Amino acid sequence: MPDDSFKEFVLDQLHALPELRAKAMFGAHGLYAGDHFFGILDEGRLFFKTDVQSQKDFVERGMEPFTYEMKGKVMTMGYHEVPPDVLENAPELTLWARRAIQIAASAKKPKKRPAKSAKKYATD
Repeated sequence: MPDDSFKEFVLDQLHALPELRAKAMFGAHGLYAGDHFFGILDEGRLFFKTDVQSQKDFVERGMEPFTYEMKGKVMTMGYHEVPPDVLENAPELTLWARRAIQIAASAKKPKKRPAKSAKKYATD
């Protein structure tokens, strides 16, 4: 399967990242470093997590955001396609990945605490 060979290529390029893994999701693969979801592999393309500041580097190089269709609408996520020249250069790709991991880590929402009961019962 061509997608698996692309996945293996990307994982090999990013071998310097600790706790790197790819997890199947909705016909694509999510890239994780530890608990941080920072990349998407879909149809032979690699997308990294972006924020307002970092997406400029992607857009300036003509790279598009990750999109998918849901209920007839095109949805956009905060991930942009990695430029081909970056993808081919393992050290540079690793730098871009580290930035995406930092963005993912800072965007991670804190876990919700369990709701406390509104009623307090008196004990006699």
